[in-house]
Amino acid sequence: MRTSGIASTFAIAAALLLWAPGGLPGLDRPRVHAQSSEAELDARVRAFLESRRGTWRDMNVPVVDGQTLHDLIVKHKYTRALEIGTSTGHSAIWIAWALSKTGGRLITLEIDERRHRQALENFRAAGVDRFIDARLGDAHEIVPALEGPFDFVFSDADKNGYKNYLTALLPKLVPGGCYVTHNVSPRGGGITPDDYLPFVMNHPELETTVDTRGAGMSISFKKAGNR
Repeated sequence: MRTSGIASTFAIAAALLLWAPGGLPGLDRPRVHAQSSEAELDARVRAFLESRRGTWRDMNVPVVDGQTLHDLIVKHKYTRALEIGTSTGHSAIWIAWALSKTGGRLITLEIDERRHRQALENFRAAGVDRFIDARLGDAHEIVPALEGPFDFVFSDADKNGYKNYLTALLPKLVPGGCYVTHNVSPRGGGITPDDYLPFVMNHPELETTVDTRGAGMSISFKKAGNR
């Protein structure tokens, strides 16, 4: 009888805990904490971007292009990103913000020391620095040495190097991965060499469209079956 009574007491206590608001103490805390942290980061990044709206210079991307980069990463759940051409960090913040939601990380390359230092300050101010590996150096030297693989690449450095970057990185881009090139115009006559868009549009390993809402971006997905 005593054993049965103790068992009943434990059963009642367990039932009360399970039916209590929030269930067992601490059971949902990791999930709630993660949601809270994500919401806090979202608020911090939005506030930073809003405070800097209209002030980005040094060849940074417009807001609509930053939003597109962010949305591509979140939609396809990319986690291994590379950016060629950090400038002072506007696009990298959008990319890293997206990667904070997918559990990923960004490597971003910048050749100019002043811009690199300013980008580091901006990453810290926006709260995304822990998602970014910012490297100072010549992308023509760094890119061939990168091991990869990558599932997202944003190319926005010297335009005459666009073909070389794509050729070096395509073997390191996973099937289904996305390669975005900035300042691309289907009308030609822009700052990117006119032969680049035909090169990427007709590449047998890629399916490419052009987004003209901002400064012009070719968005290429690596076809399945291509390693």
